[in-house]
Amino acid sequence: MRNLMALLAFALAAPLSAQDAASGEALFTQVRVFDGTSETLSPPTDVLVRGNVIAAIGQDAGATAVDAVVIDGRGHTLMPGLIDNHVHMMFNSLTPAQMSAPDMGLDKVMQLSAGQARAMLLRGFTSVRDVGGPSFELKRLIDSGKIMGPRIWPSGPMISQTSGHADLRGPNEPSRRFTGKVPLAEQFWASVIADGRPEVLTAVRENLRLGASQIKISAGGGTSSEYDPLDVTQYTLDEMKAAVDAADDWNTYVTVHAYHPKAVRRAIEAGVKVIEHGNLLDEDTLTLMAEKGIWLSGQMLVDSTAAMDPRRREKRKPIIEGQRIVWPLAKRLGVKLAWGTDFLFEPDLNEQQNAYLLRLKPHFTPAELLRLATGANAELLALSGPRSPYQGRLGVVEVGALADLILVNGDPLANIDLIGDPERNFTVIMKDGIIVKGANQ
Repeated sequence: MRNLMALLAFALAAPLSAQDAASGEALFTQVRVFDGTSETLSPPTDVLVRGNVIAAIGQDAGATAVDAVVIDGRGHTLMPGLIDNHVHMMFNSLTPAQMSAPDMGLDKVMQLSAGQARAMLLRGFTSVRDVGGPSFELKRLIDSGKIMGPRIWPSGPMISQTSGHADLRGPNEPSRRFTGKVPLAEQFWASVIADGRPEVLTAVRENLRLGASQIKISAGGGTSSEYDPLDVTQYTLDEMKAAVDAADDWNTYVTVHAYHPKAVRRAIEAGVKVIEHGNLLDEDTLTLMAEKGIWLSGQMLVDSTAAMDPRRREKRKPIIEGQRIVWPLAKRLGVKLAWGTDFLFEPDLNEQQNAYLLRLKPHFTPAELLRLATGANAELLALSGPRSPYQGRLGVVEVGALADLILVNGDPLANIDLIGDPERNFTVIMKDGIIVKGANQ
């Protein structure tokens, strides 16, 4: 593992930026600011970054600068870095066949994932919430500057009941409870199978011990899992409450994988604060979520293709249809909304990460879409409270906020499609006050 880490540090390290070589200051001049919350851009103004925070905004922002790197904004748009609230950093670069290959060790998974982390940052995603997988070491490498990548809010391995959505055993892998043999997926820390209150408490506490900023459990059936029909509800109320109790003791929260009303209502009763997916929710359940301030972290998944396994295509039909209904309905009812991609074992999709936000264009204005991927997603990240690995405000351009910024060549409120081509249209990307793309990189 250490030899691999040295290789990754050499091959994927963040390049020395002009700002690194100067004084730790950068001055964006004549930029129009999308602040992460507003409907419009600001008039042309200047933004001073000092260290890793935004120090000043206004025409006199550079008055206190000392030898700052000056970036001529030319009237283009300065906006917060993008946030993807549903990723799987360790498994977005693997196919199912690769994951189950005999020679696929954690070192190889790390190598592939590190490359994807770098590419994700260069698409403008400066923060992500990992909702299942062993991303702790990847996060440490990124935070230490050894490799490039976004800020990561890790959940650790997804917690599942036997025959639940994250029961990732092969067909011939029996339960470790009866054989004592740890399944391959649990050896990778891809997921943990926990049944009953004591096991759930242990699984949650183990993830928190490893550095989880929030906890992810499965509350209902899924489309990519082998053993659970879509209509099933997973975990009893007592088991869910065990997860919530353990997380709450650490001043953080539980989010659940769930599609249908029964699973979501049980999760709400248990004290869960975020629902992932929710594609099959009805108006009554969404109204309950709005009344109680429960977040819906949704996606707009790609339609099923002919290349998919026929069983999975059939299983996905109601999910694909439901996502076109639940987004506008949840918006109308005032549910707190967040957005993510949920690419898992489909590495070809990664480069479409930005374009997947644009799949919501029929339901949201350009300003609403940008708020989803910046200010709103940052509010959800803040639910981790003291367990958040990065203290400071994200998702906004305001004095005192962390300096995760993108300079967009044009006005994304007038042409939201600019967000879909980051290689061409994101002229500068800054994370934590360091320029990772542009400005003579």
